[in-house]
Amino acid sequence: MWWFQQGLSFLPVALVVWSAASFVFSYITAIVLHHVDPLVPYISDTGTIPPERCLFGIMLNVSTFLGMATMYVRYKQVSALSPEKPKILRLNKLGLTLGWMSCFGLCIIANFQKCILYYIHVLGACLTFGVGSIYMLVQTILSYLMQPELHSKDIFWARLAVFLWSSSSILSMFVSSVVLYSGLYGQNLVQKLHWDPQESGYTPHIISTVSEWSLAFSFLSFFLTYIRDFQKISLRAVVSLQGQTLHESPGSFRAEEQALLIAGSI
Repeated sequence: MWWFQQGLSFLPVALVVWSAASFVFSYITAIVLHHVDPLVPYISDTGTIPPERCLFGIMLNVSTFLGMATMYVRYKQVSALSPEKPKILRLNKLGLTLGWMSCFGLCIIANFQKCILYYIHVLGACLTFGVGSIYMLVQTILSYLMQPELHSKDIFWARLAVFLWSSSSILSMFVSSVVLYSGLYGQNLVQKLHWDPQESGYTPHIISTVSEWSLAFSFLSFFLTYIRDFQKISLRAVVSLQGQTLHESPGSFRAEEQALLIAGSI
């Protein structure tokens, strides 16, 4: 059995590979069609003009569902491992809520392009990266609280390192973006897709775009730390048949008469 076939480890792997592919494929398409500059454009700029906009949107929508599924499995795993620890259970529920909010932000980014509905796109980015960073912090704290009985110290330090990487990328992107869009380098820079290295504002633009790519891949790297944990978990779907026909109400059958229809491992 291959390592990605163990348990549900394929889930975070699929999330990371698919999301990275959505960035790379839209970037390649935009470069080939000369819609953006080859040197580190904004990720959002590579998904602004058709046809890459269509590819970017549909692939990120799939990433949204993969992210929600991954976070839910993580939530169920922590709940099962620490059923009698109220502090961990509260943090776990908070983490799931924050994670799903982050996924909703990703869905907004996918469907509301930067050059068309800028403020809604920025809202999606704040939910994805801002709330997502808090999700990473919560999961890092959970890893700390669950060591050494349930988590190794290596996993905790790995998640802490990725969280710090993400936080530094957010800070760098925020500062450079504030400088860039302060009005010192011209107006309506949001619509600008091509930059000349000789023009003013190019340096903060490059710092901002590099920070955005760094931030995106720091998020993906965090889910790679779930692989070993997910190798030790599986889900089982159980469906009970509550009637011998589809036109009778379930209440007409006693509980002991309910037959097991499906029970299998995912």
